Amino acid sequence: MRVLIVSGIWPPDVGGPASHAPDLAGFLAGRGHEVEVVTTAERAPAAEAYSVRWVSRSLPVGIRHVRGAALVRSRAHAADVVYTTGMFGRSSAGALWARRPYVVKLTADPAFERSRRHGLVEGDVDQFQAGGGGPLGFALRRARDFELRRAAYVYCPSAYLRKLVLSWGISPERVSVLPNPVPVELPKHDAPRNGRTLAFAGRLTAQKSLGRALEAVASAEGVRLLIAGEGPDRGPLEERARELGIADRVEFLGAQPRMRVVELFRASDATILSSSWENFPHTVVEALAVGTPVLAMEAGGVGEVVHDGVNGLLVPAGDTAALANAVRRYFTDDALRERLRAAAASSVAAYAPERVFGELEATLHRIART
Repeated sequence: MRVLIVSGIWPPDVGGPASHAPDLAGFLAGRGHEVEVVTTAERAPAAEAYSVRWVSRSLPVGIRHVRGAALVRSRAHAADVVYTTGMFGRSSAGALWARRPYVVKLTADPAFERSRRHGLVEGDVDQFQAGGGGPLGFALRRARDFELRRAAYVYCPSAYLRKLVLSWGISPERVSVLPNPVPVELPKHDAPRNGRTLAFAGRLTAQKSLGRALEAVASAEGVRLLIAGEGPDRGPLEERARELGIADRVEFLGAQPRMRVVELFRASDATILSSSWENFPHTVVEALAVGTPVLAMEAGGVGEVVHDGVNGLLVPAGDTAALANAVRRYFTDDALRERLRAAAASSVAAYAPERVFGELEATLHRIART
């Protein structure tokens, strides 16, 4: 089978698709399939066992999009099926142009994410479903629906996102839930715990609402927070840490390679997630896979993998006081902390890469033969 994988980001970028796409490409190539990748990048990606073709992000937006769609089209001609986890407009245009079927792996509502980037809407993804964003927001929703309705299949990592997708008029028989897998490679050696330390990894944006995490840490004496990632909110977050008097307990590490992030999770007492909206974050699965509980707000599909009192602590979305209480409780209750740690890794055992990628392989093979 010849598979073209399309991803908007690729290592050294940090983010779910930049982890998922290379892992899947490696799995499929290892199974004897012909794999090629199309992505965007700041500079030429590192060499892989398969071909990685890229469009420079330095190009103006319109030109970059046209070139991306043209590259997908030209490479799709040599493929049996296209699998896309980003660049959905360019992926669908290129695949349809080349008359090849395509499978979509969603990570969020692409119309909402685009509307947020353009500053068209505020609020969360659920509020966006009722409208908003003016004519451009309307056009983005229509484009999203067009792209997904013509997909041969759509995968969602959470039941929460699948419900959203069905509300857009996509046929239920073409949409299913497939969780994000645990990392293909985990740290080979145990690391000592940092001691009363929380960790976060991800883009520093409004979505992550890290100001709430800072307030929770400020309420817990002696607890440190390590933040791996970059984004437009870094400066305001550093200022907020100073205002709260915890600048000496909060360390901004900048963007980190994926393995470094997983090592950071393993060495921390817990990870923290204070997002205003989420789907099914890769970082939650990564943390649990290395035995580190998650203290999180119940946004989107987070509650499908973090179970309160089992492998972490879950509080209502937007409730900063409840998150602060959870942090204090976690660090003052030794028995609770050890129980959650003991259950963390086994709670994501069903997300083994062989099972998740095996299902993807079967679906791609079926669609390639139709």
